[in-house]
Amino acid sequence: MARKVLVLGEVRDGQLRNVSYEAVGAAKTIAEGGEVVGVLLGASVSSLAVELIQNGADRVVVVENDKLAQYTSDGYAQGVLAVIESEQPEGLVIGHTSLGKDLSPRIAGKLSSGLISDVTSIEVEGGNIVFTRPIYSGKAFEKKIVTDGLIFATVRPNNIAPLEKDESRTGDVSTLSVDIKDLRTIIKEVVRKATEGVDLSEAKVVVAGGRGVKSEDGFEPLKELAQVLGGAVGASRGACDAEYCDYSLQIGQTGKVVTPDLYIACGISGAIQHLAGMSNSKVIVAINKDPEANIFNVADYGIVGDLFEVVPMLTEEFKKLKVNA
Repeated sequence: MARKVLVLGEVRDGQLRNVSYEAVGAAKTIAEGGEVVGVLLGASVSSLAVELIQNGADRVVVVENDKLAQYTSDGYAQGVLAVIESEQPEGLVIGHTSLGKDLSPRIAGKLSSGLISDVTSIEVEGGNIVFTRPIYSGKAFEKKIVTDGLIFATVRPNNIAPLEKDESRTGDVSTLSVDIKDLRTIIKEVVRKATEGVDLSEAKVVVAGGRGVKSEDGFEPLKELAQVLGGAVGASRGACDAEYCDYSLQIGQTGKVVTPDLYIACGISGAIQHLAGMSNSKVIVAINKDPEANIFNVADYGIVGDLFEVVPMLTEEFKKLKVNA
């Protein structure tokens, strides 16, 4: 059954986030040969429409308004709902990011629609679109289908493969004028605490430290390794509580959930709350002095040793591999 599916392109610092392209890939599966329509909201975002089209969208609807320069749930909800009213789609896909987790329930509530959140895979089985999502902090998975109404889902970053970019693709770009009004929140200033470089939630490689790093300076070897691998630095709650790093780096049940291709856990014991945020990583490498540490139970590869000796050795070896590549 061919469907029209909308995809919200999430913009940060003037660029589309990778999860937007993954959402387009998800929408293609849901559309089953139908039309995938990108949606862009912001003050000046029309130039990004080409990127969405080259990455799989058939066309793009742009809603530009100065009141959408910074994200607010009121403003973005009005923009998305206006596009839904205009396009009358059968499906809607949004990234399961901080923005998506805040915005999607509001839209679902306004539409009296169901919502399948934190989707990690989408398949077509017996004529149904089947969504898989983790439950119980990742210890189990459930499959869901939508039996009636809008097919509305948020997709977890780094789980659904984006389509291959095709710079020759073209598509229509249209604008929709929306009167954004009655905003209850006004953003006056944005203060960023997140680390520079690769976004932690979308990083393909994450090097994370726990209490075993012992101090703020203990994160320096981890940062160097992450830089060599083109990845991001994360942390356990224990490291954040000890003020070794900012809470913006926290990975776990009360922090960020990451699913990189490679997760290197340094000096992390493996508390269940931390595992909830990273256990679905594709390859897990654990470095810990305690051979009985729980982290080894989920690791694909374990190194029993002092992280301050092991991490610099790994960094040097990876540097050699890059030079010889």
